[in-house]
Amino acid sequence: MVGLAAFSAILGANLTAPSGPWLHWTAKPLATGLIALMVWRMRQPLSRSYRRRVLAGLACSLVGDVLLMLPQDLFVPGLLAFLCAHLCFLAAFLGDSRLAARPWALLACLGVAALNLYLLWASIAPALRAPVIVYVLVLAAMAGQALARARLLAQRGDAQAAAARRAAAGALTFMLSDSLLAWNRFHGAIPLASVWVLSTYYLALWWIARSVLRCDTRAVTGASQ
Repeated sequence: MVGLAAFSAILGANLTAPSGPWLHWTAKPLATGLIALMVWRMRQPLSRSYRRRVLAGLACSLVGDVLLMLPQDLFVPGLLAFLCAHLCFLAAFLGDSRLAARPWALLACLGVAALNLYLLWASIAPALRAPVIVYVLVLAAMAGQALARARLLAQRGDAQAAAARRAAAGALTFMLSDSLLAWNRFHGAIPLASVWVLSTYYLALWWIARSVLRCDTRAVTGASQ
């Protein structure tokens, strides 16, 4: 169902027929909502607090979906909604590891974000520069923490390291999706931009959502024997 809704959202964004926008407006929030429903129904979450924070992030993402797809220019409110989403994801990733436990991961993500911002700086309207800077910093911190956490749990031999790797994959894919969105909005049109932006966006949400599911510790123990 999630895949069908995501495909419909992408298809609707590229259809020139009158039904295209309506398909996009319906399927885009539906896909995010179905991912949130999947998380809510998981019977073996990593922890209640982790699931609660990821669900809060998905809810904020859903609000951002709606704001950014409306005909009005609600870029800043949409940006704020996704900023809140990344703060929720960051809080989830801080549940079992401290901030910048592996500084290189945070610095690498901040470096990539800073380079991206530098290349786009001249194309960003002055009124948008401050909110964009704050957003980029939070997004990079979220991705850096996810990457550091995955590495830390792997080094500990933690049974939930695989779940942490899924979260890191989602966080890094989110950075890719937002980078594509920024280049398309501020620099110039990217061919089939909605395909690349939405496909990476839903993949990011999917990986983060799947990280909520607790790994089967018995399977991990058996594999290590």
